[in-house]
Amino acid sequence: MATATTHGARDHARAQEGTRAEAMPVVPAGDWPTPPCGAGHLVWAETVAGGGYTHKVLARGTELRLTDLVGDACAHLLLYVADRPWERLNVADTVKVQWNAYLGEGRLLLSAQGRVLASVVSDSSGRHDALCGTSTLVRNTRRYGDGTPQSASPAGRELFKLAAAKNGLGPRDLPPSLSFFQGVEVREDGSLDFTGSAGPGGSVTLRAEQDLTVLVANVPHPADPRSAYTSTPLEVLAWRSAATAPGDPLWEATPEGRRAFLNTAEFLATRGLA
Repeated sequence: MATATTHGARDHARAQEGTRAEAMPVVPAGDWPTPPCGAGHLVWAETVAGGGYTHKVLARGTELRLTDLVGDACAHLLLYVADRPWERLNVADTVKVQWNAYLGEGRLLLSAQGRVLASVVSDSSGRHDALCGTSTLVRNTRRYGDGTPQSASPAGRELFKLAAAKNGLGPRDLPPSLSFFQGVEVREDGSLDFTGSAGPGGSVTLRAEQDLTVLVANVPHPADPRSAYTSTPLEVLAWRSAATAPGDPLWEATPEGRRAFLNTAEFLATRGLA
């Protein structure tokens, strides 16, 4: 089909309607071919290519499942409270308050205000990292020859800048991120040991405990020792559910977690949100 004219270009573009690519969002999300078993109505369904990014605003109580389809995805994650982005994921407090640097089922993702942004409700991977953050332009340029967003080896921070801009945020709004599916362990001498992936099909499910703006960059972990830029597709699915409530085992699991949930509940109640 000729695209040399405006009419030709229009006809060519319209002919692409309904075409499915390996990595793309599905709109409406309910058209996703294999919804999670038992999940409610899907509100987000997307496959993020290696070296790609995505973002979405999710309502409180939404469950978000990330899946490493092939075995070399690495989902770098940032969270912001949707209507007040100065309250955001604080990785240091997430680690410090819970006395644990290793993420997994039952852990909470906390803000600097001592409130819960999201909870980890299931995890079949166990290879995650709360210590290293994501890659940078300087690092990727030195290691791969380029780190700009349009290159074959984009840096995570550069992709986060794009996702942030689409949500009214700037580079100064980008704190250290968490990453899922590529693990790091601390040795006795304090050095870091990259443990890599648990293999294809690993997934982690988060529950939004407040209305959240979610930013995801799917790029190699900065501690990945491989010389090639290795990043494979990430599946992102979200569906309607309910926020964690008093009496839930997750709410009562630890004194620190219970206090964080109480802080969150009190704040939401004063705003008439819970």
